Amino acid sequence: MSLLPTQPNKDGEPLKLREQAYEGYTRSLLAQEIKPGQFITQRQLVEITGFPLGAIRELVPRLEAEGLIRTAPQRGMQVPQVDLNLVRNAYQFREFIEVAAVRLFATSADQKLIATLRARHEEILKRFERGDEDGLMQDAEAVDLHLHEAIIEGLGNDIITQAYRVNWIKIRLIRLAETRLYVPMIPSVIGDHMTIIDALEGRDPDAAAKAMQAHIEVARRRAINME
Repeated sequence: MSLLPTQPNKDGEPLKLREQAYEGYTRSLLAQEIKPGQFITQRQLVEITGFPLGAIRELVPRLEAEGLIRTAPQRGMQVPQVDLNLVRNAYQFREFIEVAAVRLFATSADQKLIATLRARHEEILKRFERGDEDGLMQDAEAVDLHLHEAIIEGLGNDIITQAYRVNWIKIRLIRLAETRLYVPMIPSVIGDHMTIIDALEGRDPDAAAKAMQAHIEVARRRAINME
C-alpha cells in the first residue's frame, strides 16, 4: 500500500481528500512524526498531515474502526500503544490469513510471478554478500512486503486485502518500536522467504504453509524479545 497522499486509486483517479488524509496520517505514523501512545487533537493532526479540519474529522471514525487511533475519555485521541497485546493480535492475524493464503497461492500463482519473487530475493542476498549496503535495508523491506502482498492479493478478495494492509501498518509500528529489520538480519529473513518460494515452485501447499507458519512464528518471537 503506497503511503503517498497523492497516489491515485487503482482506476487512475485522484484520491478523495479524506483518502489523502488517511494516507497522510499513516505516513506520518510510520515516519514517527506521530508516536505510539501519544495523545493528539484533531488540530494537531491538521498541522502534522497538512490536511484541513473537515478531512480530519471525516478521517477519525475510520481510524477508530481500524484500531489506528482511539478516543480516550476526557483526554482526547490516542495513537495505539505498541505492547504485548498488539504483538499477539497482529501476528495471530497474520498467521490465520497468510498460512491459508499461501496454500492457495502455491497452486494458483503465475509461474512468472514466482520467478520474479525468487529473482528479487536472490538479488538482495547478492548485494548483502558483496557488502553493498547503500539502500539495501529499504530494498530488502520492499522485497519482504512484495512477497507477502503478492500472496494476499492472489486471493482476489478486497476485504481481506484491506484488512491485511491495516494489520501491516501495525506490524510496521511493532518493528519500529521493537525490532526494525536491520542489515545483519537479512540472510535469516530472506532465507525464510526462499524456503517459502521453494515450496511455491514445487506447487506444494503443505510445505508452503509450514514454511510460512515458521516464518511468522520467528517474527512474532523476535517482536517479544524471545529470540
